[in-house]
Amino acid sequence: MKTEIDELRRYLQTITALEQAAFVLMWDQATYMPAAGGHARGAQLAAIKQEAHQRATSPALGRLLDTLDAAPGLDAENAAMVRVARRDYEIRRQVPAALVRRIARAHVASHMAWEAARAANDFAVATKALEKNLELSRAYAACFPGAAHVADPLIDISDPGQTVAQVGPMFEGLRKELVPLVRAVQAADAPRAVPRGRYPQADQIAFSRQVATAIGYDFGRGRLDLSTHPFTVAVSADDVRITTRVREDDFSECLFSTVHEAGHGIYEQGIDRAFAGTPVAEGASAGLHESQSRLWENLVARSRPFWEHFYPRLQATFPEPLAGLELDGFLRAINRVRPSLIRTDADEVTYNLHVMMRFDLELELLSGALAVRDLPEAWVARMEADLGVTPPDHNLGALQDLHWFDGHVGGAFQGYTLGNVYSAQLFEAACRAHPDIVPHMAQGRFDTLRGWLTANVHRFGRAKTAAQVIADATGGAPDSAPYVAYLKRKYGAMYGLPVA
Repeated sequence: MKTEIDELRRYLQTITALEQAAFVLMWDQATYMPAAGGHARGAQLAAIKQEAHQRATSPALGRLLDTLDAAPGLDAENAAMVRVARRDYEIRRQVPAALVRRIARAHVASHMAWEAARAANDFAVATKALEKNLELSRAYAACFPGAAHVADPLIDISDPGQTVAQVGPMFEGLRKELVPLVRAVQAADAPRAVPRGRYPQADQIAFSRQVATAIGYDFGRGRLDLSTHPFTVAVSADDVRITTRVREDDFSECLFSTVHEAGHGIYEQGIDRAFAGTPVAEGASAGLHESQSRLWENLVARSRPFWEHFYPRLQATFPEPLAGLELDGFLRAINRVRPSLIRTDADEVTYNLHVMMRFDLELELLSGALAVRDLPEAWVARMEADLGVTPPDHNLGALQDLHWFDGHVGGAFQGYTLGNVYSAQLFEAACRAHPDIVPHMAQGRFDTLRGWLTANVHRFGRAKTAAQVIADATGGAPDSAPYVAYLKRKYGAMYGLPVA
């Protein structure tokens, strides 16, 4: 079987190389590409993705997989490669190459439309582009006629194995826990915000790079750039790029966005190099990926031990705005719970209400219960009902997220809340295994936590499913209870609430 395994690896490496080339073009589009280059970029991406799709669905690959499926005695690494390749093959061959090309072109056009709509603060500028994305998302879902819900094939792209029937009840259970907690916090005395002031961009970037390096992001195999919406792209095992954004009157957006994306980057950089160039060398799911970014952003970078080490350095970097603000006040400020308009700015307690709202709106769009033109109005109504705030314009409303304009409508958001749930389980398990993790954080040492995550999460890539990773690492199935307990414990203490 060695000949067949070698042939499969070469085949998959070619497909992966094409997909990685597309990643570079997409990264460039979001960072440095001239505005006028979008139309040509759409054609370039469409050509590459169609070629990759044709290779990934060829009868020759199918025959090779048939041979290896029946092969006895494959080692764990090769068995994982065959299993993942088979899953991808069976999914991709149900999607026509022409549809793949149409989707690629439409996503570039809708990204440009979103940028233009943001510049004009006018949702109508992007309405037609989003309608096209919705049409193509339904066309993609229709390639899988056995799905119980139109959104299931779209969710499966990001979170394999998850469905509306699974995600919906978990979200409803979380909402029942979170809404009373938000109300209790709102009734308590609110802490002051992080002081506004002058936080020069160059200093913010330098400090954020220092933090990202400390927690384990390898700049020798990555880079940090600016973009409208922060993201991570893994071009290869040795080229994992992250982006951030900066507000010069508030350091927190740059810092926490950078830590968040560095968490994604550390995951990709930690995948076993034996899988490099194959489809196994990717995160197991959006939810598991998000667990790493949210773990580093919230459970680590918003914690007291973290800032016992870094706060003196932050004050030295920005002495004027932070002068006189003691550590306790600073911690309350960066963990302040207040319903907000922007998901990426939301605190830990209200964040998931943003995600659940978007998940529900996706389902309504896909089912036809909500028209794209009515999305801004529906957005405002849900924000008022769930969070008690009213977006004053489109940029703070339905235009704030890139996801629907840069990908499928459906399956875009559930991974964020799944990631929050997983993050608490994983951090709890890591601290059980290594009780010195928290003391080490106060010393500026993050290698103990990162080492445990690499050994129990990162290195497997897609060799294990997200559910398998959680079960093996924590000893239990995915469960929202540790996450709810963490939030109640942390914010109950911070706000003096009678919450267990």
